[in-house]
Amino acid sequence: MAPLRLSIEGRIFRDAKGREVTLRGINCAGDAKFPLKPEVPSHITEGFFEGDDLSFVGRPFSVDEAHTHFSRLKRYGYNAIRYVWTWEALEHAGPGRYDEEWVQHTIEVLRLAKDYGFYIWMDPHQDVWSRFSGGSGAPMWTLYAAGLNPHTFAVTEAAIVHNTYPDPAKFPKMIWSTNYTRLAAQVMFTLFWAGKDFAPKAIINGKNVQDLLQGHFIAACRHLAQRIHEAGDLENDVVIGWESMNEPNRGLLGCPDLSAIPADQQLQKGTSPTAWQAILTGSGRSCEINTWDFGGLGPYKSGTQLVDPKGESAWLPADYDDSRYGWKRDPGWKLGECLWAQHGIWDPTNDVLLKKNYFAQDPKTKEKLDYEYFTNNYFMSYYRAHRAAITSVHTDAILLCQPPVLEIPPSLKGTKDDDPNMVYAPHYYDGVTLMTKKWNRYWNVDVFGLLRGRYMSPAFAIKVGETAIRNCFRDQLTAIRKEGMDYMGIHPCLFTEIGIPYDMDDKYAYKTGDYTSQALAMDANHFALEGCGANGYALWVYTTQVCIFQFSPLHYIPDKSQNNHEWGDNWNGEDLSIFSIDDKPLPLSPHAKSDDPTRSTNTSTLSLSHTSPSYSHSRSSDSQSPITQSNLKTTLSTPSMSTTRSTTPASLSSNPGFRAAEAYVRPSPIATAGKVQSYGFDLRNATFTLTLTSEVPCADDAPTEIFLPEFHFPSESSSVDVTSGKWTLNVDDDDGGLIQRFRWWHGVGEQKVSVKGVQRRQGMALGKEEEEGYLDQCQQSRCVVM
Repeated sequence: MAPLRLSIEGRIFRDAKGREVTLRGINCAGDAKFPLKPEVPSHITEGFFEGDDLSFVGRPFSVDEAHTHFSRLKRYGYNAIRYVWTWEALEHAGPGRYDEEWVQHTIEVLRLAKDYGFYIWMDPHQDVWSRFSGGSGAPMWTLYAAGLNPHTFAVTEAAIVHNTYPDPAKFPKMIWSTNYTRLAAQVMFTLFWAGKDFAPKAIINGKNVQDLLQGHFIAACRHLAQRIHEAGDLENDVVIGWESMNEPNRGLLGCPDLSAIPADQQLQKGTSPTAWQAILTGSGRSCEINTWDFGGLGPYKSGTQLVDPKGESAWLPADYDDSRYGWKRDPGWKLGECLWAQHGIWDPTNDVLLKKNYFAQDPKTKEKLDYEYFTNNYFMSYYRAHRAAITSVHTDAILLCQPPVLEIPPSLKGTKDDDPNMVYAPHYYDGVTLMTKKWNRYWNVDVFGLLRGRYMSPAFAIKVGETAIRNCFRDQLTAIRKEGMDYMGIHPCLFTEIGIPYDMDDKYAYKTGDYTSQALAMDANHFALEGCGANGYALWVYTTQVCIFQFSPLHYIPDKSQNNHEWGDNWNGEDLSIFSIDDKPLPLSPHAKSDDPTRSTNTSTLSLSHTSPSYSHSRSSDSQSPITQSNLKTTLSTPSMSTTRSTTPASLSSNPGFRAAEAYVRPSPIATAGKVQSYGFDLRNATFTLTLTSEVPCADDAPTEIFLPEFHFPSESSSVDVTSGKWTLNVDDDDGGLIQRFRWWHGVGEQKVSVKGVQRRQGMALGKEEEEGYLDQCQQSRCVVM
């Protein structure tokens, strides 16, 4: 049997040649969270509640456009993709009714990704349960199954939904995430994990709603896995594994007192109801609720606000036609009344809370139900079922286990769940930057250290100065990785989400073209990733450009879902996409001027022929390539990201920049013949270093390979220093996408390589001299403008 393309050996990924693989990935794509027909970004109301009659076909992008996106991501140096898809995309029409057209579209896109050599794992994505509760993920029918009415979520504040906000353009920063502590998401997650324990009356089709929700979600994942398996040429070749669930949340489980904000509730913004207040407003009662905001020193109470639903309820009315989806609700589960009232938690006749600690312990064992208990019991019960479903089809699947964000991982070390094919898949965001949308180079906070009680006072967790901040990020990621090994065993660690907001400082960069803050923040995050010892990551996010090409007149019509400077990622005010239609593409190499196609150093050869097909092709749509008769057809069929017209106001698009691309288009090991000891990229000094150990000399067909982006390391202007062996530097398309690849045949023992490139200004577009250098390069390449 041939070795797997990617396998796990302890805490290391290995390729078929036995080399250590570093996964440099991207989440693709952000707009896969909402349908294409009708196309409803989160701020659009029209068609929003057409939750059954919709289509995600065309997400993350069309088959015709796939080559544009995959080649772009490959040129950025990515070798892995976290493939974002939602339960809603597959099973929106009703329980058990799968959208096979979307499945086939997904298979076709994955098949094209195979041509580019990507490692892909499937991410069944969700945020605060569903689009209809302010996020993404589950189909609308799941809310109806739970007895909820999404049409009244706005007036009851059961969820804060972007398109029902009074002015969607002024939707508060990151307020969508507070929906985890509002009624709709609390109900759905509680029922999903533990409906049988805490809502035994919630019987539908003769079984508890927990079995309905979990069963259909897991079955949907298995169905997609089965179709990928049946495709015959995707499993293990391109689809290497499956993630368990994006950012699972426990709902009300473990809440010690429904009438108080839990001490471990980290986020408060806007109205911040207690669970009891959310229950009351969800049943039409008015409540005076505390409001919170996020300032320079963190969250603070800003006042109070009266939330008055005027008798409207977030629960379905008693006369609702429950036959819509073909299920039969048990007579003991009454519509028109709060589910928690039916379980004796409160008395709706006098609005008295009767059981404030109803969710504080496991009713079976009477044990305290804190987050650690939840993870080890309710989450792991789900994880085992999900794992069994996937591996029943994809037997060699790598399983990415993602416990609740920043919570203690499950205790699996040495147990039967200590699966050698498992990966620890945590998330990390710099919360200060994410919440304030500002890069504060003066201070930040060791949030993970605070959560783990490592400081006598929160004041000691404050890190002052940019060097301390960067080191703090690295140390937090290192601690997260080590904690995973302590609890889960020896497994690879892959940060499957990390990223920065681009619309910092009231969109200053969009008005000026100065992306210095974004470049500094992005570089600090990558410094942490490179220094923490993880096996890779998937940056959040790539939001695609989808457009219709018309030949007469010759132009592109952009869709609503592309990232732009006005609406960002078109989802809840977020703007984390590394790509935007309103920014300029990063030239691959603005400095290469020499006519000398080769250069030799000692026994090594650095070769890059300006007349080779590889050189010509590498200057494609994203690098302002010449249009000639030979590539005209490809140019017309593969739209450039720099050609699509934007509808963004001129005040936010007249000074485009590189979107801090110089900070994320960075060098990285691809495959290491030996074991990576450390690596990193000093952006300021344009220097990449790698230290490895090797027990045997490199085989001729298995050298250490490193991605060196031409933008930082133009061949004629870079210098290489190695401890031993020979090396080459070439632009090639060995994996289907053209990248500049450093190959190094080194000796045994500890080996080091250092590559010095061209220092540039951070965050700014090219200066006049650099622009002229790039123009000179195009002229040497016989650029033809049509």
